[in-house]
Amino acid sequence: MNYAVIELTPDPEGLGLKRIFTLRKEKKMKTAIAIVMTLVLATVWGCQSSSPRGGSAFTDEGFKVAVPTFATEIKQGETKNFTISLERGKYFKQDVKLQIEATKGISVEPTSIIIKASEIPDVQIRIAAAQNAAIGEYSVSVRGIPKTGEPASTAFTVKVVSP
Repeated sequence: MNYAVIELTPDPEGLGLKRIFTLRKEKKMKTAIAIVMTLVLATVWGCQSSSPRGGSAFTDEGFKVAVPTFATEIKQGETKNFTISLERGKYFKQDVKLQIEATKGISVEPTSIIIKASEIPDVQIRIAAAQNAAIGEYSVSVRGIPKTGEPASTAFTVKVVSP
């Protein structure tokens, strides 16, 4: 019997999986190659990265979505403007669609906006808390989706306080 051993070792960041396949017949070699290629492609392209960078894995060819990092308080019944910025790498020249969602209890406008490659990378969003909104913290998530490449996601917290 012929044996083929294929080993897929962890990537340098420790995110990959170690798999060993032992095959007993030569005709199963094609199956093993297909499995390995599928795992490699899934590792390289298929999984969403928890990284805040989108677009390309290369620093100069990707982008980040920057959200407020300071205290973001809003009073009940109030509407405030916040700035979201797109930090482009030197060679990243794509339009990026921003999808913005807030947890129930506050509202955000617009919920979708396209930042053209030729435009200023800062956009203003309006967040409103109803007069009877519960006091507490709410999450606003922002997802940047380029024409090609990986999306980038981040979130920030808005605290609703009494007037």
